[in-house]
Amino acid sequence: MTISFWRYSHLVLAISSSLFLLITSLTGVILAFEPIIEKAQPYQPSGASELTIAELLSNIEGKYEEVLSISSDKNGFITASVIGENGSENFYIDPFTGEKIGELKEKAAIFNFATSLHRSLFLGTVGRFFIGLASFLLFLMATSGVALILRRQGGIKQFFNKLVKTSFLHDYHTILGRLALIPLIVISLSGTYLSLLRFSIIPEENISHAVDYDAIEASPKISTANFEIFNQSTLENFRSIEFPFSDDVEDYFLLKLKKKEVIVNQFTGETLSDQPYPFVALFSELAMILHTGQGTILWSVVLGLASLTLPFFIYSGFAITLKRKAARIKNPYSKDQCKYVILVGSEGGTTRKYAKLLHDQLLAARQTSFLTDMNKLSHFKQMEHLVVITATYGQGEAPSNAAQFKKLFIKDFRPKNDFTFSVVGFGSLAYPEFCKFAFDTDDLLGKHPLSTQLLEVHTVNNQSFEAFSSWVNPWAEKVGLTIELPKPDNLIARKKTQKFTVVNRAISSNVEDNTALIELKQEGNKKFESGDLLAIYPQNSTRERLYSLGKSKDGNLLLSVKKHELGLCSTLLHELKIGDSLGGFLLQNKAFHFPQKAKRTIMISNGTGIAPFLGMINRKGKAHEIHLYWGGRTGNSFDIYKETIEDALANNQLTAFKPAYSRCCDKIYVQSLIEKDAPFIAKTLKENGTIMICGSITMQKGVTQVLDQICQKHNNQSLSFYQNRKQIKLDCY
Repeated sequence: MTISFWRYSHLVLAISSSLFLLITSLTGVILAFEPIIEKAQPYQPSGASELTIAELLSNIEGKYEEVLSISSDKNGFITASVIGENGSENFYIDPFTGEKIGELKEKAAIFNFATSLHRSLFLGTVGRFFIGLASFLLFLMATSGVALILRRQGGIKQFFNKLVKTSFLHDYHTILGRLALIPLIVISLSGTYLSLLRFSIIPEENISHAVDYDAIEASPKISTANFEIFNQSTLENFRSIEFPFSDDVEDYFLLKLKKKEVIVNQFTGETLSDQPYPFVALFSELAMILHTGQGTILWSVVLGLASLTLPFFIYSGFAITLKRKAARIKNPYSKDQCKYVILVGSEGGTTRKYAKLLHDQLLAARQTSFLTDMNKLSHFKQMEHLVVITATYGQGEAPSNAAQFKKLFIKDFRPKNDFTFSVVGFGSLAYPEFCKFAFDTDDLLGKHPLSTQLLEVHTVNNQSFEAFSSWVNPWAEKVGLTIELPKPDNLIARKKTQKFTVVNRAISSNVEDNTALIELKQEGNKKFESGDLLAIYPQNSTRERLYSLGKSKDGNLLLSVKKHELGLCSTLLHELKIGDSLGGFLLQNKAFHFPQKAKRTIMISNGTGIAPFLGMINRKGKAHEIHLYWGGRTGNSFDIYKETIEDALANNQLTAFKPAYSRCCDKIYVQSLIEKDAPFIAKTLKENGTIMICGSITMQKGVTQVLDQICQKHNNQSLSFYQNRKQIKLDCY
């Protein structure tokens, strides 16, 4: 089923039941305190559950004029109904002594009020119906919520994985939803069941005893202390016992245990009838305990906390919906009047805001622009430039408003004029399939005979405004415009950074390289792997710069950085000395982690792209081949990496190292080495090996082009075949 179905189902269910759920949740929080307060009372001596019924009766014998009944409540407290000096009384007793230890307390007024409101809204049968219906709707909401989380996280295996942050309300709607899922399902199903029971939709079965009164014997008379059933039953399984009304042989003990009722001859101890409780009765009791928390402090706390989440779900859910509605698109021109068409794929509404920024600036520049959802792709008569700005949902899937795009593009998209296209992908590097849908869309658009790619796919990590801006400027130049996006305050927020201290550094002896190898020690112990990223903010900027990192033998960060003439971050890093520190934060990049299961890995990099591989060859497992291809300017470019590589070769952590130098000797590039080893490369992929590529985009283009040729020539497969099988890992910039 589509994400839209689950989302609209979730919303409709919330709207239809929100008032009832708000009332039941607030009263549920109050009622959660009742079993906690009751359970905390000192009326259950240690070890009482091990006493037999016979011992209990012996302990109470002679203490009162007459004992009518003894019972055990949900907390295991023993109460007695007796006739004594003050007449008929009910109180708590100590089962070891039979002595009175406390008075039965009336239910507090606040709990009486909350119970009536919780069960029936003070409307009697009508109120009970609506409360039962609300319980069932809560179960359906929980089910649809699970479906939405599964789509967001990318499947059941990732259900409880760390959530990639988007906005407070959206994130905690999901986080609390996962935590409260099981309690809310239990509350909703047990509440629904109890309502069905109340309206006799589920019929209750009562125990019916068949006693042959004519056959009851009054002898041999024995003491109750010697009754077999009383000696076999302990207080752990005890509900209650009703004493005979008189000394007539037809009167008997009625013993109620956890799973059955027993009628016992008051003189001989003979079992006159033994009837198990029906399944419905036992299940109804369980449903009541699960719904109310009676007799257990821990479950009562869980129920109270789960009930407390419902008001937040109601508020945050409606707030998220209103936010989406507020981002609706307004177009002053019709779709067939516009030169520029912007298609947006957005799940939570943030990506739409960025698309609207571009749309508004085009309109401000007196251009005809049309902004719409990707699902509304159609024929645009005057379109010259198509821009697709899209997020990726879950594990590389389309957002809900772009789910039909591919189908529409293939079947219905029939432009009559040539057009350019550009794709911008929004996502988070914490997801393995970072911006996958954007790349898939770019491939799809590139196959149209009338299309021309204006710019390569541009990716934006964590909604970075500067990253989006850095695409807008060259795009505007390509179409002959000057556009400067205003920075909306509500889109940008710098993340909290941690401290990193330089513990080692080396500078390349090749002046042209201007490259440094820097080792940083983090303050704290946040986990990271080679292939993850270090994000650093330049001064007065909210756009982080990302650096691929390796993990040193000492567990520190390894960065290889080339200094650029106007580069704020690269200059800052180059000027750091041992002992200096800087602020930054770590980003997971699971898509570029070392493949533990592959028996052979080929690593391809140029320049500073070697950094993550330096860490991986230090951390690799046994029986794993690693072949490293690296491109640099000259032999001197290799100096700062030489010690690490030679140690790895000597220790068999690295199987082979093949450098390519573009400014000396044979002047070859790394893709030339790949082409030379084509049979080996093809064999590696065919045997489920992995190829990892890290470095410049220019190098990536050359390498992937050669790899595609090798795959088709030797394996009769395209490179995309192996990309889809996760055998090709890319981290280029």
